[in-house]
Amino acid sequence: MPRWVVARKRGAMRPKAAPNDQNENVGYAMNTTVRKIIPVILLAAAGAYFAWNAWLGDGHTEGLSSGNGRIEATEVDVATKLAGRIDDILVREGDFVTAGQPLAHMQVRSLQAQRDEAEARYQQALQAVAGAEAAVAARDSDQQAAQALVVQRESELDAARRRLARSETLAGEGASSGQELDDDRARFRSAQAAVVATKAQVDAARAATAAARSQVTGARSTVAAVKATVARIDADLADNVLTAPRDGRVQYRVAQPGEVLGPGGKVLNLVDLSDVYMSFFLPETVAGKVALGSEVRIVLDVAPDFVIPAKVSFVASTAQFTPKTVETASERQKLMFRVKAHIDRELLDKYKDQVKTGLPGVAWVKTDPQAPWSAQLEKKATP
Repeated sequence: MPRWVVARKRGAMRPKAAPNDQNENVGYAMNTTVRKIIPVILLAAAGAYFAWNAWLGDGHTEGLSSGNGRIEATEVDVATKLAGRIDDILVREGDFVTAGQPLAHMQVRSLQAQRDEAEARYQQALQAVAGAEAAVAARDSDQQAAQALVVQRESELDAARRRLARSETLAGEGASSGQELDDDRARFRSAQAAVVATKAQVDAARAATAAARSQVTGARSTVAAVKATVARIDADLADNVLTAPRDGRVQYRVAQPGEVLGPGGKVLNLVDLSDVYMSFFLPETVAGKVALGSEVRIVLDVAPDFVIPAKVSFVASTAQFTPKTVETASERQKLMFRVKAHIDRELLDKYKDQVKTGLPGVAWVKTDPQAPWSAQLEKKATP
């Protein structure tokens, strides 16, 4: 039998390749590719490791510890005290502002009308005080006139008393008639009654004067109340001029002119670039060795060649997060404590145009105060 016939028969008898055989071929190719890539990854990781150690200065990190974090700063919301409509906004996002600088105005037409009304009532109250004081002066004059009349009536009473005494003497000697004696006695009693009446007028005038003085006190109290109302409205008018509470940079315009806001409505968001810090986390075994005021070196991802000096300003007294109830030594190692490192204000003022929040980086801190910084971490921040 020819060989080609045998080969054909053998080929016909061979079964077709199943789909699983194809998958095995693909898997084999992929495994081959992975085996080729793994050495490359290991070499890259090793290179990064050695490069990092070289950056730190020959790998000398004894007495140092690090934590990842982001640059943060104190943020302040500029908001309205009273409900109203925004009249205008004087700044844009990114502008630097100083403390006390006007940033926006609220519409104050209704408040201005209230102030005009209060000012009119204030003038009325002043007129009422003047009228009450004039009434007091009139009552004082009436009281003085009544007191003078008392003196006159007392003089008349004294003259009537003397005349009666002479008449009684003459009538006893028979030198005067009984009619004259009766007339003198009547005059004496009339003088006594006149004195009593004029003294009553003095008391009435004194009471009227006291009432007039109380009206003056009430009128002055009204003046003070209206004056306080004017001052309150003036304070509200001043509060409707939104000013910067501190130096900083405008980060966001939360609202726009023409919008109506309720009390406490946010208009702008400021960031204080003189109060910048990085928050990072350290494990419990390291955080216990970090003291307030410890030196810190910050390296940002965007500028790895520059080192920013800082100082520890806060170490949390309690762990910020734990996986569960701590019962074993291994679990205690998972406790993390929040640490804040503040950057010096003078340095921030010098480079405030370049300061940006939210930038990630690494904070290095000394766990051993005597440990030296690596050569790279000894650098200072430079432009």
